[in-house]
Amino acid sequence: MTHTAIDDGERVRAGSELAAFSRALYERGWMPGTAGNLSVRLPGGTALITASGRDKGDMTAEDMVVVRADTGEEAAPGPLRASAETTIHSAIYRTTDAGAVIHVHSPYATAVACRTGHRTHLNSLRIERFELLKGLGLDDPTRTEVPVFPNWPDVPRIAADVAGHLAATPHAPPALLITDHGITTWGRDLAQARNRLECLESICQLLLMAGPELPAEKERLNS
Repeated sequence: MTHTAIDDGERVRAGSELAAFSRALYERGWMPGTAGNLSVRLPGGTALITASGRDKGDMTAEDMVVVRADTGEEAAPGPLRASAETTIHSAIYRTTDAGAVIHVHSPYATAVACRTGHRTHLNSLRIERFELLKGLGLDDPTRTEVPVFPNWPDVPRIAADVAGHLAATPHAPPALLITDHGITTWGRDLAQARNRLECLESICQLLLMAGPELPAEKERLNS
């Protein structure tokens, strides 16, 4: 199978699953309007991702775009454009064994990203002791540091930061925050990526409820 030869049955199945997860996350208020994006890895070095500019509460299997998993380039011309943040998904696929990626604007994680992020430097959110950390599949389920990336206007620059960090940090948690933007999680499939998202959104809610100070540590991004 080549990069562009995708089995129609597999594409429709994956597209239907993406649409169902998109609608469910929209109904929770985590993907308002056209915000957010989801993708799944397909055979043959490709991925299927939600199209740009589509209402996430009304998506169908036809509202998806096939892209190269390692670069984010569209695998074949068509009427739809891939999400503007496709390169971030491809950075994750290129540096991890993720089978699915979810990016949303869930309120508590986004608020934490606003409070811990920096405009020009990579920061990290230190999380310790929460029982919910067990849901992330960490080597050490008692603590982790979630990276908080600068929200560069040029999305490929964010993707380059993400790829560099993940390549240099093989035991990084399956999640990241983007300053003033939102949260991205990944897993072997959409269900696992969503479960990890739910755990981190709940942790962020608890952190905000616990007090005014968040356990952030500034870290300069390695170039």
